[in-house]
Parts: sequence; structure tokens; C-alpha cells
Amino acid sequence: MVASDRPIAGGLATVNASDGCDQSLKKIFIPDILARWPFPRRLNQHYFKVRAEVSAWLGSLKAFSPRAQQAFDRCNFSLLGCLSYPNVCEEHARSCCDFMSLVFVIDEYSDVSEEGEVRQQKDIVMDALRHPYKPRPKGEWIGGEVTRQFWERTICNASSQSQKRFIEAFDEYLEGVVQQAIDRSGHHIRDIQHYIDVRRKTIGARPAFALLELGLNIPDEVISHPTIEDMVVAATDMIVLANDIVSYNLEQARGDDTHNMVTVIMHELDTDVNGAMLWVADHHIQLEKKYFEAMAAIPKWGEHIDSQVREYCDGLGNWVRANYDWGFESERYFGTNSLEVQQRRWISLMPKDRLKSCEEIGPVLFGVTH
Repeated sequence: MVASDRPIAGGLATVNASDGCDQSLKKIFIPDILARWPFPRRLNQHYFKVRAEVSAWLGSLKAFSPRAQQAFDRCNFSLLGCLSYPNVCEEHARSCCDFMSLVFVIDEYSDVSEEGEVRQQKDIVMDALRHPYKPRPKGEWIGGEVTRQFWERTICNASSQSQKRFIEAFDEYLEGVVQQAIDRSGHHIRDIQHYIDVRRKTIGARPAFALLELGLNIPDEVISHPTIEDMVVAATDMIVLANDIVSYNLEQARGDDTHNMVTVIMHELDTDVNGAMLWVADHHIQLEKKYFEAMAAIPKWGEHIDSQVREYCDGLGNWVRANYDWGFESERYFGTNSLEVQQRRWISLMPKDRLKSCEEIGPVLFGVTH
């Protein structure tokens, strides 16, 4: 990237809950925040088989209308799963891709629900996780059965440590989703630090990292060591930044951008959208530094434990890469123009409220009107 490719922050646009963005800006810059990230793109060898299985499974549950299911399939969440867990066996790859579908089912429903309904959704999901062999009640929200089938299949090949940590992390994730619903109902834009506190939950990284342990048995005192925790936090924050910059345009167009770092930065720092993008790029460099400083300080516990810690930490770094690449390879955020966007780094600002009238639950895709 040459210097002239980078925007200059105007610093003039004032953003509030009713604005969301500076509509006078017609182009948005997407910084290449992983230009220095050393983890390469890797894809699980079982991708094509698992993707077909997961698509058939979720389609059979009829979580969405046929049109919404088609849009869901184009998002290709199994690609995210197989990029994020490139070395796992077929059974674990299936579980990880099931997980991706579950998270985005929850996301699509909770995004259009009020606090009370999202709280009910959380209770249903957690009950299904804790009782995976119990039939779900007739007439219950479909997320319960999606969760139950995912977890019943997963625990057949999962270590006890991974199961325990996944349930704890998923409860925390869903509590964050409830808080997001509260903020959304009140049109509340948090300051940067308080946004990060909630976003670390709603991004769903902790339960995703627990799945890195499906075949591992890392003791509690090791996984909670400050150096590993610092890596987890840095990786989570990098995943948040990547997700928020690629999803911002779509979210602001449908009037749902208050839970996005770009909006938060614009609001707190009184800058425009490209000024916020530059802030994200600079902050990402700081997070990379924290990640590798923590990695260099990991102590030794003996080869049996150390080899598992290496595998887990490698999984954290790979997750950062996988999440970023999927954002451009999926049609979720940039439609069929994803690779061009990744190369050129500029996109047109979509008209605000253009997609807000969509009544169907299910993904809204870039470039697709309803």
C-alpha cells in the first residue's frame, strides 16, 4: 500500500445516536490490519464434506424461511469454521462448523429482539447445553433444538475441560448479547472502553477458543495463566476490530451500527468514518505487540503440557487470520465484490436505512435488496 492510498481523517463529522455516520463521505477505507500478521491462511481438509453436511442439517431444522436460508448459506459460515480450525479431525471440524451456524442463528434472531425476548433465548440455549439429551418443548424457539443437536454431537468427541469451558464461555457470550439488546433498545452508544468490555463477550471468541481444546486437556491453572489470558484478550480484540470494520457499512445502512467500534470511535473522538478506520489500524498494531509480548513470556510446565499450550496458542493466532480472511471471502459483507474490496481497500458508503425495511429474520447481504 502506498501512502496516498490512506485517507486523511477529517475530524469534522459529529456522530450521535440518530446519525450513525457522516453521510457526506461517499467512500470508506478498509485498512489492511493484518499486513504484518505472520499466521497464513489455512483451510481444513474436510471443508467441502463438512460444509455440505452442516448446510443440510441446518436446512432440515428450518430455522429461517427458504429465502433467508439461501442468504444464510451464501454467508458460508462453514468456511469460517474450517479456516478457524484447519488442523482438527473431521468430527471436530463438524462440531466447529455447527457452532458457527448456531452463533449466527442466535445473532440473526437476537438482533431483532427486545431485551426480554433475548433473555428468554439465552435461557433456552443454556438449558439445551446443560441437558443435551432432553427433548425440547413443542413450540419452543428453534435455537433450543439447534443448540441441543450441536452439543449432543460435540460432546461425543470433546474433552471434559473443553466442555466445561465452553458452557461457561457461552453463558458469558449470551449475557453480552442481552446487554447489546438493552443498548440497542435505548439507542445507546458506549464509550470506547465500555464498548470493548461488552464486545469482548458478544464477539463470541471465548466459546470459539474453548473449541480449540476439544482434543486437549489443559489444566485450569495453565489456561488461566496471565500470559495466556493476555494472548486471549489481544486475539479477541483483534477479531473485534476486523469484524467491526468489515461489517460497518452494512450495519450503518440498516440502522444497526451502534454496537460497532467504528461508530463508537466516531462518536467519542469526534472524527469521520475514515478517521475511525485509521484509529482501528493504529490500535491493531498495539494489540499485535501485546500478543507477541505475552507469547514470548509463556512459562514452561513440562513437554506434555507445553505441547498442548503451543497448539492452543497457535489456534488463537490462526483465529485472527481466519476471521479476517472469511470477512472478504464470504458474501456476507461485500457480496460478490469481496476480493476486489480486499485488493482496492475502498468501498462506497451505502445509503442509510436502505436495508432497514427487511422484515424477514435472516442475514442481510451486501448488494442484495429485499
